[in-house]
Amino acid sequence: MKLLFVSPKYYPHIGGVEYVVKSIAERLAGRGHEVAVLCGEENIDNYKEEWINGVHVIRWPVLAPEAAYYIPRMRGKLKKLLQDLAKGCDAVHFHSVHSVLTMYSLSVLRGYSVRKVLTPHYHGTGHTAFRRLLWVAWRSFVRRAIQHVDVVHAVSLTEAQRIARDFHAKPLKIEHGVEEWLLDVPWNPSNYVMYSGRIEKYKNVHRLARIVKILNEMGLDLELKVLGDGPFKRKLAEHLDELGIEYELKPPQPYEEYVNHLSRAALFGLLSEREAFGQTVNEANAIGVPAVVAEPWGANFSDRSRTLIIKLDESDASLAQKIADFLYEVKNQPKSSVPSWDKVVETYVRRLYLSE
Repeated sequence: MKLLFVSPKYYPHIGGVEYVVKSIAERLAGRGHEVAVLCGEENIDNYKEEWINGVHVIRWPVLAPEAAYYIPRMRGKLKKLLQDLAKGCDAVHFHSVHSVLTMYSLSVLRGYSVRKVLTPHYHGTGHTAFRRLLWVAWRSFVRRAIQHVDVVHAVSLTEAQRIARDFHAKPLKIEHGVEEWLLDVPWNPSNYVMYSGRIEKYKNVHRLARIVKILNEMGLDLELKVLGDGPFKRKLAEHLDELGIEYELKPPQPYEEYVNHLSRAALFGLLSEREAFGQTVNEANAIGVPAVVAEPWGANFSDRSRTLIIKLDESDASLAQKIADFLYEVKNQPKSSVPSWDKVVETYVRRLYLSE
């Protein structure tokens, strides 16, 4: 097959959407398919092309994404390039309705005779008051655009429910996979609780830190390890200093190093208020690291062992007690069964790219 992916950014940039697109695109290329990725890139004045692990990558100039949701520049040239890239394609797979580049590309190709797949990676809203305001109009635009795709793909039950509610579409659910070698990584717990990902206030890493402090007051001896970056990082560091717990705050790490940290965590915590899926929890489950996740999106993992689902409206003290009990019980639980990306790619080809 000939496939085109449209993504806000792409490897070597680190992020959830970037990782998912890379995982799928490279495995498809490895199976002999012709795969191209059109992605946004800031700080360039013209588009650049390169090949990475068999994938043809086209980087298009966009305005700074933190402020502008990946607004593409030179849209006239981009329109022509999109039409040229789509010629002869079996499918175009658009990723993230939070990206203007993605939705503009869909608007260009909406009447084009090619199979169109959309994975929204939809969180439900923006993460600041200004972005939430923008979403009032943007949601209507996305709702109209979705009518022109052949398949809407949700990565979780929670995201599927949001898509049905806000965009009046019936998505097909296929969850993310993990690296094949990750299934063989042993869990060798040390004395720290870990979080990895964007450092935003809604991720509630500061609450996780307060819970660690209470757990230590209950007799546990735990540190907090945070791998990530984001606008709440400075305030988080100040909060951690005020709490007085032992902590390590590091920037995003190369994947193998991240896995090394994850495999030695006593507990992985993701108390985020909003997630489309929660890939770090998927990876913790694959290794067997105990994980605590928050409702409502945490319901994605309700059938997983070594996973505690909590409600964020409970007090820190109550959550700490539940986590302490969980850590005692989890030792006797088996590791969860998590699909590899190879298995997920097989499902993509059959259910997303081919008409069944």
